[in-house]
Amino acid sequence: METAAEETVGEAYKACARMQRRRDPTYYWAVRCLPAERRPAFHALYGFVRGADDIADDTTRNGERRAALDRWQAELDAGLAAGYSNHPVIAALVDAGPRHGMPLHLLGAYMDSMRADCDDPVRMRTQEQLDRYMDGTATVGPLVAPLLDAPEGSASLLARLGVAFQLTNLIRDVREDWSMGRVYLPGLHEDDLARRAATHRLREHVAVQVGRARELFRDSDALAQILPGRMRPGVRVAATVYTRVLDRVERQGYDVLTRQAGLRPWETARAVVTALAP
Repeated sequence: METAAEETVGEAYKACARMQRRRDPTYYWAVRCLPAERRPAFHALYGFVRGADDIADDTTRNGERRAALDRWQAELDAGLAAGYSNHPVIAALVDAGPRHGMPLHLLGAYMDSMRADCDDPVRMRTQEQLDRYMDGTATVGPLVAPLLDAPEGSASLLARLGVAFQLTNLIRDVREDWSMGRVYLPGLHEDDLARRAATHRLREHVAVQVGRARELFRDSDALAQILPGRMRPGVRVAATVYTRVLDRVERQGYDVLTRQAGLRPWETARAVVTALAP
């Protein structure tokens, strides 16, 4: 018979899995390609970072967002110190982190990037600014190294893959981010964004970032050789779907303002099948 604490943890894992399936089907199905005993920990990590993202994106809170992020991080820290949490989402990560030896201290850098999202407005003026931001969000890569049985020394490759995913998201979401007062890609002119004009100069800057994302994906190709065989399909699925997003942006002449950059559901499904083909 389950104790109340065990029931709370079990429900937290289920809540995180439901959240990931609803909010990020690409990563959800990538996780489904991993061994069953590792999936709950991935869902738990997703639940925490998605919670932080949602706080940072909630513009109705205005000046309260940083304080809310501080409370979110403090809730995790308190749970880890106590060995349990009653929070309906954080309880899962409090259980999964120590169980799998996840370096949860790295989440501090992730949370710093979420705090940067609270600037009003968000403007990444230089490549260095963008790189610092993405390095923070990419800490998710090294965090999952123990879950992937990644060999020692592979954390940097996982971090680069994390940056590749993040940069692809930023390329895909230029229009949506602008509607939230955010410009992440350096060099984009606010006049073009305000007019939704896919000018030559805008396309040139997007093309540069697409090239960087492709280079990052190439740099992380070595993961396919060094990860255990049972861990490779999940990573391959996520990478294939995201590179298809870059393919789409290229086919559209780097127009991410007047044309849809994200994949349609059937395109995502086709990418998954391609990734899993022998």
